[in-house]
Amino acid sequence: MEGIAAFFASGHGADVVLAVLATEAVWLKVRGWSIGAILGLLGPAALIVLGLRAALVGADWWWVAIPLALSFPLHVMDLRTRLSASD
Repeated sequence: MEGIAAFFASGHGADVVLAVLATEAVWLKVRGWSIGAILGLLGPAALIVLGLRAALVGADWWWVAIPLALSFPLHVMDLRTRLSASD
């Protein structure tokens, strides 16, 4: 396996996305966002990408399922916060 295929098969593609999410989190914190708001916004994406990384590297199924399942409560928290703020 060579080039870009090896890059993704090794999980490094997901690592790049996680680095971008971490950079965004720092940027949002500098701009005055609360940790809770940042977690609600970026937490589900980070957990989904962690599940993707586990799948790419051939981890056992629960390493894929657990982060995916944990992303849902954070997503619901974010939705509830956004919907209550718009009322």
